[in-house]
Amino acid sequence: MKPSDEETQGPVIRDRRRIDPQTGQVRDVPGQPRPGRHSASKPSGPNGPAGPEATTPAPASTGSASTGPGGTGPGGGATGDAAARLAERTADLQRLQAEYANYRKRVERDRMAVREQALANVLSELLPVLDDIGRAREHGELTGGFKSVAESLEASAAKLGLTAYGEAGDPFDPTLHEALMHSYSAEVTEPTCVQILQPGYKVGDRIVRPARVAVAEPAEDGDAPQDDGQADGEGASPPAAPLTAD
Repeated sequence: MKPSDEETQGPVIRDRRRIDPQTGQVRDVPGQPRPGRHSASKPSGPNGPAGPEATTPAPASTGSASTGPGGTGPGGGATGDAAARLAERTADLQRLQAEYANYRKRVERDRMAVREQALANVLSELLPVLDDIGRAREHGELTGGFKSVAESLEASAAKLGLTAYGEAGDPFDPTLHEALMHSYSAEVTEPTCVQILQPGYKVGDRIVRPARVAVAEPAEDGDAPQDDGQADGEGASPPAAPLTAD
């Protein structure tokens, strides 16, 4: 070939593909042997074509690799430890929540007790004024501007929770009443407050001042009012002996 022919001739492309891209048929390639009938579907290994006897079976699974939470393998032990830690943390959280709920209830109860105590201390200082207002009302002296002021004070005390109690005829209760006088009467069947000497006051269930009352008990056989001095000279001291001169 002349040098001029080499310069004008382009690159030469030789198609050495075994499969014809147009027909999909196996074709003969110069310089390469024609494959056998089943050689395309049988992969070849380093020692030749692999047959059925060359297939490597899959390894059987062992029990240690799939041991569950109840097993003794590594997986089961880790799962059991995690479950135990979870149960412990859950119990801690429940105990902490219960303690916090009890703390809140205790704080709220203490707050209410302190509030009631402070309110009772303030209102107890107003009780003498309320007693004076009550006595003035009984004597008909609660008139004019003084009446308006007294009623406003009583309304403010009632709004704060101060309530008066004690009426003639109420059963005597030593937790609510303070007995200043005692007598027997056939008109009562149980210890009864027959006279209210001073009304009692309370705030909610807290007693600010007990009611001071006169109590009468039912009269029984042999019970009779006794005077301080003995009648008919009973128990009286004998007359003094006359003085005589020596």
